Amino acid sequence: MLLNHDRHQTGAPPHSAYPTGQPSTLRRFLGGSPAGVFLRLLFLSILVGAFMSMLGVTPRLLFWRAVDSIQDLIHLATTQLHDLTGWVVAGALVVVPLWLVARLFAVSR
Repeated sequence: MLLNHDRHQTGAPPHSAYPTGQPSTLRRFLGGSPAGVFLRLLFLSILVGAFMSMLGVTPRLLFWRAVDSIQDLIHLATTQLHDLTGWVVAGALVVVPLWLVARLFAVSR
């Protein structure tokens, strides 16, 4: 157990994940020593890069797929907004005159 979460326990101080005093801000941010984090990230990058290479995926392909996806999303949103605007206008052509007639009859009572 790295940290002691029992606040009611008395006696020995809780164990620390960093036995030699307070960790530096950099170590806390990285989640460990810079060299250890660098080696882990290097190893994971090699694994992911090899897997992507086996699938035939390149960074350029990923970038352009992301750009195309964003463009498609924007196109979809503008198309839906255009359709919604048409629905509002069509509905207003029916609803507003009916509302106006209803208000005129309500005032005449």
